[in-house]
Amino acid sequence: MLMSEPSTESPLSAANIHLWKSFYKHEVAVSYLGYFLQLPNLRQGEVQLFGKTYPTPRLEAFFGEAGLSYSYSNQRFNALPWCPILSEIRDAVEQTTQHSFNAVLVNLYRNGADSNGWHADNEAELGEDPVIASLSFGAARKFHLKTNTGNKTVKILLEHGDLLLMGSGVQREWKHCIPKSPKVTTPRINLTFRKIIIK
Repeated sequence: MLMSEPSTESPLSAANIHLWKSFYKHEVAVSYLGYFLQLPNLRQGEVQLFGKTYPTPRLEAFFGEAGLSYSYSNQRFNALPWCPILSEIRDAVEQTTQHSFNAVLVNLYRNGADSNGWHADNEAELGEDPVIASLSFGAARKFHLKTNTGNKTVKILLEHGDLLLMGSGVQREWKHCIPKSPKVTTPRINLTFRKIIIK
């Protein structure tokens, strides 16, 4: 069901980014996709940009250990309790990446009109050097990264069942995004596992 070794081709390794293609095989990934598409907790929030408020161009739900919360773009999420499926997936991701996670943000990109703009996952709750694991189900979407100086870029096609790990230094030195893709007409579920620092 799982692949044990990541892809290490340049420039991913140079950026401390690790990619496991088909981390979940097709039939398992299809089952998980169907489950997450039916989540009743997914909601569309609002983000503030340059003084204006816009609907978030995707649906989201936040799960984690009891009492955890997460804030970004003037949105605050209080963690919903882990469900058995998410706990099962987290165990597999932790075993493979050798990193521990206590929370996950579930994102539903309904089609290619949904997106995620340039950003780094560098909120205070994530500590000084966050490590993020990103698991994809459903439609293939392009994942772009660029250094803060803009002199290096990486483009990755994240496909059904792929697992991506953004390791140490990535959130400090790079930004990433999921651009709009008008030709994509089917949904994508993205699970981004992270570790909230409890103070």
